[in-house]
Amino acid sequence: MEYKLVQQVKVVTTHHFADTIQEILKEENYQKPLIVIDNFLLGQATIQNMLDRLDKEDVDYTIYDRIVPDPPIELIDSGADFFKENQCDSILAIGGGSVIDAARAINIVRYHGGSARDYVFDKQVPSFCPGLISCPTTSGTGSELSNAAVITDTETEEKLAILADNAVSEYAVLCPELVVSLPVGQTIITGLDVFSHAAEAYTSTLSSPVVDAICEKIMFLVVKYLPKAVRNGQDLEARERMLIAAALGGWVINNGGTHLGHSQAHIVGAKLHIPHGMACGYALPGTLLFTAQVEPKKVREIGNILGCEFPADVTDMEIGEITAQAYKEFRDEQLGLPAFDAQGISRDQLLDLVDEVVNERFASNAPMEVTPELVTQLLERFG
Repeated sequence: MEYKLVQQVKVVTTHHFADTIQEILKEENYQKPLIVIDNFLLGQATIQNMLDRLDKEDVDYTIYDRIVPDPPIELIDSGADFFKENQCDSILAIGGGSVIDAARAINIVRYHGGSARDYVFDKQVPSFCPGLISCPTTSGTGSELSNAAVITDTETEEKLAILADNAVSEYAVLCPELVVSLPVGQTIITGLDVFSHAAEAYTSTLSSPVVDAICEKIMFLVVKYLPKAVRNGQDLEARERMLIAAALGGWVINNGGTHLGHSQAHIVGAKLHIPHGMACGYALPGTLLFTAQVEPKKVREIGNILGCEFPADVTDMEIGEITAQAYKEFRDEQLGLPAFDAQGISRDQLLDLVDEVVNERFASNAPMEVTPELVTQLLERFG
């Protein structure tokens, strides 16, 4: 049977990070976690308090702080070796999407062997990999609930995805105090990634009525709370609601997938080195425009969430245009995403990527036929 909604991660929301981590370790009898973390986070007060608590409780741990954005396969494999060399029994992943994706891939390799590359192409993850406690420090990728770990082949400059329900986190710990220091720029682009997850899962061929309802709520939360988090990063309510929206966004792409917006973002991001959430923000207006021609009702609902007003005799194309424009105004005026022109990338550079976008893994989830002509039109509107 093909299930339409599955969620097996234990989700904890907390304002007491150190206590929560200690409780989880005791609950599962984990004796020596490998802490996979961004190096710069080690000085954050909430993280330091947690480490002090582990020291006080005589919990042995090892820190692996070598993660970089778009983590390469070699780093994943060396992380699994490091895990075994230090005789760890669990992973505590603290960071953004790159850290949590890397930790999930390390968890696969330490359990089932081989290289992370194997699980991208032809090797299944045969059983659940417990022991991963994911603690996001951004409100974006939803990797803490997602079944897709995105890693990078540095030789081909490709972003590759390991898709495995057996490789999700065992626990997701959502603590807004971990997010309050996130810079404004990162808050904007990670939040736009959340909106793209929901908008694309909502209009994907894999969606279902249950997924649709969750996607509508995610988009509502982003529109209401992301501007507040941008204006005041210390707003704990806005930060918590965005953490929840991001986690739900990771969950819905397990069940609904993404499509052409993320296909563009994956290829353009890897080849031209644009941050993922920024690339998603540039890709979505064109994606909404053309999706409206086959899913006008859903795109209109996205427009309603964005505050659009539609004329009584509106056409499908006009629904796409109105909704795309409303999204741009939200993105640019309420949030302040930098203009695409400021990235120093020519339109010709984008159009050189048409074939790669057409053949990107998630493009097949699009509700319309994906052709070079369609992708050319999308990349002409990218930005």
